[in-house]
Amino acid sequence: MSNAAMSNDTTLVLGATGKTGRRVAARLRLRGTQVRAASRSSRTRFDWSDPDGWDAVLRGITAAYVVPPPVPGPVHEFVARAEAAGVRRLVLLSGRGADTWGDSTFGLDMRSAEDAVRGSALQWTVLRPSNFNQNFDEDLFHAPLVAGGLALPAGAVPEPFIDIEDVADAAAAVLAEPGRHAGRIYELTGPRALTFAEAVELISRASGLPITYKQVSAAEYTAALVEEGWGEADAHHVAEMFVLMERGVLAEATDGIATVLGRAPRTFEDYVVRAAAAGAWRP
Repeated sequence: MSNAAMSNDTTLVLGATGKTGRRVAARLRLRGTQVRAASRSSRTRFDWSDPDGWDAVLRGITAAYVVPPPVPGPVHEFVARAEAAGVRRLVLLSGRGADTWGDSTFGLDMRSAEDAVRGSALQWTVLRPSNFNQNFDEDLFHAPLVAGGLALPAGAVPEPFIDIEDVADAAAAVLAEPGRHAGRIYELTGPRALTFAEAVELISRASGLPITYKQVSAAEYTAALVEEGWGEADAHHVAEMFVLMERGVLAEATDGIATVLGRAPRTFEDYVVRAAAAGAWRP
């Protein structure tokens, strides 16, 4: 394929204002890839609950980075529309070890999305990352840490947290290298597993702030989230993730990042010093 033909290819990034989407879009642009950034709040609007708008978003797209919606189902219709629009490749963000979740009610959305993508006639790649390091400074765990203590239903079973920058690097590499990653599922983790207590201890040390960790039951955690204003179903879903993690089947680090990128993944310590230096946990 000539460079002229290559330059006309456009990659669709869904969830383009979200945690992974905005990072993937920036990397692709830096590589010289034309990007159509789409989300509910982007100039190109994409809403999983409004299929009428999908065809316009998919027009002229060669490859798409897909962050699935939090409900099972819509990705099947999206894949059908993508095929009809002439899209050739899909890269799906899923979750670590999705085919080992068994009877857990966690992640039915991601499993449905995987079925849709893996069952399609398109070239596809699935990325299955562990919990993001950045959950500690951009998401769920941030406010409790700033308040001085994190309480979760996680005990001695460790988690091989991954830096979201590595997930974005992997997604951009897969999107930029047609063919090489077709039909592959990559389990992506950091270099080693840490318990949540160890992770919080590292954050406390690097930030110089007295932050504690406490293990609570899944029921206590669900109740705490509901008290914070979460819906019952959403709170239960998050708690179910911890119940699943306690089984221990997701606790091993993998070589997924090295396979895709040819280098070791970033360490949790590297993440902690960057976030602490940026003032992430200052009250």
